[in-house]
Amino acid sequence: MKVTDFDYYLPEELIAQHPVEPRDTSRLLTLDKITGDIQHKAHFYELLEELEEGDVLVFNNTKVIPARLYGHREGSGGKVEVLLLTPCGEHRWECLVKPGKKCPVGQVIVFDDRLKATVVDKTEFGGRIIEFTVDGIFDDIIQDIGEMPLPPYIHEKLEDQERYQTVYAKEKGSAAAPTAGLHFTPELLEKIRAKGVELEFITLHVGLGTFRPVSVESIEDHHMHSEFYSVTQETADRINAAKANGRRIIAVGTTSVRTLESATNDEGILQGISGWTQIFIYPGYTFKLVDALVTNFHLPQSTLLMLISALASREHCLAAYEEAVKEKYRFFSFGDAMFIR
Repeated sequence: MKVTDFDYYLPEELIAQHPVEPRDTSRLLTLDKITGDIQHKAHFYELLEELEEGDVLVFNNTKVIPARLYGHREGSGGKVEVLLLTPCGEHRWECLVKPGKKCPVGQVIVFDDRLKATVVDKTEFGGRIIEFTVDGIFDDIIQDIGEMPLPPYIHEKLEDQERYQTVYAKEKGSAAAPTAGLHFTPELLEKIRAKGVELEFITLHVGLGTFRPVSVESIEDHHMHSEFYSVTQETADRINAAKANGRRIIAVGTTSVRTLESATNDEGILQGISGWTQIFIYPGYTFKLVDALVTNFHLPQSTLLMLISALASREHCLAAYEEAVKEKYRFFSFGDAMFIR
């Protein structure tokens, strides 16, 4: 299949620049993955009506770190922007660096009197491996000088940094939020529990894959970047029991889908496991565990649009997106939501 098969028209004014308040008052479009039937909900909290007793909602509890750092090149003083992506050793991180051409191996970057970094290697994806020299506690310094790494299509300043964090975020390590989860409030989660829906939490730290466009013509030639995930054995046991009893496994966000499908073996059994995944889900993929999905509206020609098209077919998804544009839904990270069932 070609990347252009996953294109659609999106007016720029529909790209959400700020989150709605309260979180769960965004809109919700529901899509039947078999029939293609589309329904409109005025508010996300009406997801409660779509859920059934016994359903299992699976959330990604990763926490976004203030991963965007600003410094200068030692010597020239030229400005440098560093985006932390993935830890890869003691005080070493894989990063995106701008301007990359002016940061060869050996270049020292100064952030403040507590933090320096040296470029020690390049990556095959155009990034850099940098090693930090720290005077103090690294996490504390990052919290102090770092900025929340909002996507490039968001041009307005985010006043409350916690709005780019889910209310259940726990495990630090992401360079981007699992944005489908941004719609949930503590109150909505309690109402969902009270309905008899089981809530489970797994972890995938969102990295470079979120920022990399598909640059090949044929999607089969695209290679996903590795991202770290973790599923506890206790969580796996509960989800397996639910699946065996015919209950729906509903992923909240594409990162939850990728985690569940990566950790599930060919017999359909979810493993309690941690590791790195490069899973790339696109039409033709046979789902081993996930039955339904809560998700946002994704960029044209993106791997995320390809993933949902594997669950509900490309034709159904593009028809739903066309309807969403027509009805002026808000798109991308701070936008409205879909429930594919």
